[in-house]
Amino acid sequence: MLMESMSLVGRSRQFISIIKRISKNPRSYSSVSANGPSEPIISSTIIGNQPTSSIPPPLESAAVDRAAGKPWSFLKYTLIAALTGGVATASYATYAYTLEEVDEKTKALRASAKISGGSDLSSFDNFQAMLKPAAMTVPAKLTELYLDLRASTEEHIRGFTEPSSDMLLPDLHPLEQHVFTLVLDLNETLLYSDWKRDRGWRTFKRPGVDDFLEHLAQFYEIIVYSDQQSMYVDPIVDRLDEKHCIRYRLSRAATRYQDGKHYRDLSKLNRDPARVLYVSGNALESCLQSENCVAIKPWKCEAEDTTLLDLIPFLEYVARHSPKDIRPVLASYQGHDIAKEFIERSKEHQRRRQEQKQQGRLWRF
Repeated sequence: MLMESMSLVGRSRQFISIIKRISKNPRSYSSVSANGPSEPIISSTIIGNQPTSSIPPPLESAAVDRAAGKPWSFLKYTLIAALTGGVATASYATYAYTLEEVDEKTKALRASAKISGGSDLSSFDNFQAMLKPAAMTVPAKLTELYLDLRASTEEHIRGFTEPSSDMLLPDLHPLEQHVFTLVLDLNETLLYSDWKRDRGWRTFKRPGVDDFLEHLAQFYEIIVYSDQQSMYVDPIVDRLDEKHCIRYRLSRAATRYQDGKHYRDLSKLNRDPARVLYVSGNALESCLQSENCVAIKPWKCEAEDTTLLDLIPFLEYVARHSPKDIRPVLASYQGHDIAKEFIERSKEHQRRRQEQKQQGRLWRF
């Protein structure tokens, strides 16, 4: 018992001495206790002080995205610039040059894309010879595409602006090669169309039109050439020309559309222009060949109008005497009313003939 009591007292003293040392130096306790559960403490310290390397900072991620998007932005703006330049070039070429001129000017460009190297050249020379055609292939193909598109577009537009045929009329009969062609406008020349709210459209015949057509059909090939649609021209001419004095009728499809207007193109009639006369109330404003025009007063339902009847003597004189070229004859009447001027010239001619006859009689005496 005594031995056990002494051992207990010894242990108590050792324990008391340990407690005193701990109270005097607490760091030694924390370091000792830190050696036990080291991993959790170290792990929690790392998590609390700095981020893990597997999650990149937001600023670094945005910088990476911007760096990756730069090549695509450059490519996008390059394509936009190239497209804009190509459209501008094509627009200028279309405005400044005809299709034939563009084709002639781009022949060298298109030919350069077809040059190839030869077997007698070195590898480096062959590479150089093939490099240029490869670089010119895209411009050459784009040029060919432009030419094809422009040709098809102009062909399509030409169907609306050009006369429907280069030969609007069939050939004259061999026995009628000497006959003159009298081309007549329709509205304000042979008739007048008027619209009113209470009655709608009405068409009126010009005074003397029946006699005019019937008489001159003996001397001329008579053609009606109008800028109206055929659905209007055909029924009107059917009612106007009951005696079939008019051989052919041409409507808007046979005109040339230019500067916002439909013009008669006498060069497409398949007739000798030296033997063609165009009579219209708006001749100089509606025909491309002013040298063939016989301008008369436009008719707008004046009841006392005699213009067509007054013109018959001049047209009959032309048909009977058959001048080699009618254009110089018409040029001599420029600036005058042809019907009135022809009457004056006829009177002057008669007066001179009478004077010559009288002088001849005096010489006889």
